[in-house]
Amino acid sequence: MTAASTPVPSPFGHHEVLSQAPVAIPADQRPEIGAISILPVNSIQPRYAEVVAEAGGDVAPLSTATRAVIHTSYRDVDTLINALEQYPEIGWVQLPYAGIDAFAERLRPHAERGVLFTSGKGAYAQPVAEHALMLTLALQRQLPVRLRATSWGTSSGLSLFGANIVIVGAGGIARELIRLLEPFGVSVTVVRRSLGAVAGADHTVQFGEMDAVLPDADVVVLAAAATPETCGMIGTEQLRLMREDAVLVNIGRGPLVDTDALVAALEAGEIYGAGLDVTNPEPLPDGHPLWSNDRCIITPHTADTPEMVLPLILRRVHDNVRAYVDHGRFVGIADPLIGY
Repeated sequence: MTAASTPVPSPFGHHEVLSQAPVAIPADQRPEIGAISILPVNSIQPRYAEVVAEAGGDVAPLSTATRAVIHTSYRDVDTLINALEQYPEIGWVQLPYAGIDAFAERLRPHAERGVLFTSGKGAYAQPVAEHALMLTLALQRQLPVRLRATSWGTSSGLSLFGANIVIVGAGGIARELIRLLEPFGVSVTVVRRSLGAVAGADHTVQFGEMDAVLPDADVVVLAAAATPETCGMIGTEQLRLMREDAVLVNIGRGPLVDTDALVAALEAGEIYGAGLDVTNPEPLPDGHPLWSNDRCIITPHTADTPEMVLPLILRRVHDNVRAYVDHGRFVGIADPLIGY
């Protein structure tokens, strides 16, 4: 089995969308090859172990022989941190999701001492971009109102064709969403942290220029990582800059949006609607005003379901184990020092 093969075919036909090419690690910085431990110990561990072994890795329980860790849980951060502290010989860690905000701060000391971290960057781009498109269309066609209606109502709604789209973030989700939007003849502006054009986008600006492009947006899609720089980047001021017929979609991370400011903007009719697959706090408490707002759609962080995710992350694990044991190129390198 080669690094390009798929150990578990996706039942939905998904494949990864990369914004960064696989990276060759310099010989003097490559992690030492040795036993690979899968953490935490749970019911899914055997499936990961099977894929690691298929890729040529030596699977073993955590011990002084461990040189790499495949971590499978987004919520159980302590197990990983304890392993890194107890076994400083660990040189490579594969993280389970594209976002590393749950791990980043506690991983920084280990990144500083040279541990290589890879994530699921780009692995889940297709299902998440699909979800973003669904939320956009549903909001423009007023499905929150229609699904609650008990009478015929009036004829209203918006069209996506020819719209101005602002996408915040330049990773795989943004790139896949640009591809999905092509049939609608839209104009796309990407807002990103660094300089550089994004394939398919009509314009690319940096975070500091975001406020300048919001007033012309029909749709604003948040697909950025949660970092200190992006936390609360959509607040009262930004929502007031948006048009009354604009919609906001967040499939990135909940903290990108000031929730209280969003509630106020929706209640005041300052924007047309909001579609949220992520919230702050998460889960959103029962009885929160966003649940009953006719301008809002909330999905419970299901842009990529477990059935969609597992084959994609197993593919990433397989490819990176091959890179680890064969001195190849790693996919989805993450940097806890910058948060993604």
